[in-house]
Amino acid sequence: MPTYEYPRPAVTCDIVAFTLRADDLAVLLIRRKDDPFRGLWALPGGFVNENEALERAAARELYEETALSGVRLEQLGAFGDPGRDPRGRTVTIAFVTVVLAEAKITAGDDAADAQWHAFKSLALDEAPASRSVPPPPKKGAKKTGGMRPSGPVRLAFDHARIVSRAYRRLCAHLDDPLRDTTFDLVPPRFTLAELRRIYETVAGRKMPAPSFNKHFIDYGLVVPATAKPARGQKASRQLYRWNRT
Repeated sequence: MPTYEYPRPAVTCDIVAFTLRADDLAVLLIRRKDDPFRGLWALPGGFVNENEALERAAARELYEETALSGVRLEQLGAFGDPGRDPRGRTVTIAFVTVVLAEAKITAGDDAADAQWHAFKSLALDEAPASRSVPPPPKKGAKKTGGMRPSGPVRLAFDHARIVSRAYRRLCAHLDDPLRDTTFDLVPPRFTLAELRRIYETVAGRKMPAPSFNKHFIDYGLVVPATAKPARGQKASRQLYRWNRT
């Protein structure tokens, strides 16, 4: 094996896990037990072991620190600005996932606590970009974009930046829901009201039902999952599915 005169960066993995609870979008955070940033909230994560695949390392750290397992992880990107970790030059590979139902979590390893935090409670100084979530606003209407959290919960390292990037990725998946199934936030069959509630929760704003429904039906994004509502059932209870076939 060759040796190098120059120091090399360490590699870590961090995980942004979103979930929907009531009318809130929430993010899974751990309270750091050790320095640096002892006592501050941070994303679950840690150092990659030698000969360990990145996704396996992310899944391992997520389980060790929160007991959350069996989730699909999508690689978000690399974050490696000098000075992001006071322990030395460290590059982190961030992953993002969505948990459909708020899962029970238990703090472990070097996490003193683990909790789901409302997205709007986070201090994200680098506010997420104004990405429109379907349906687009009517012509001439003022664009509202996504949420811009500036709450009391400050994050360790550069995790505020990572969460902002992850939120933009989540919005991008909702902008193009047929692209893949990584972030399916609804069951295989759903009502348009259920779908609208999910979009409103992520976007942080209300969406008029008529234009929302028209967008998804007229663009062929959804199709009826049943021929018609059951006898005695209101049309609003019509079940739909994504038009991926």
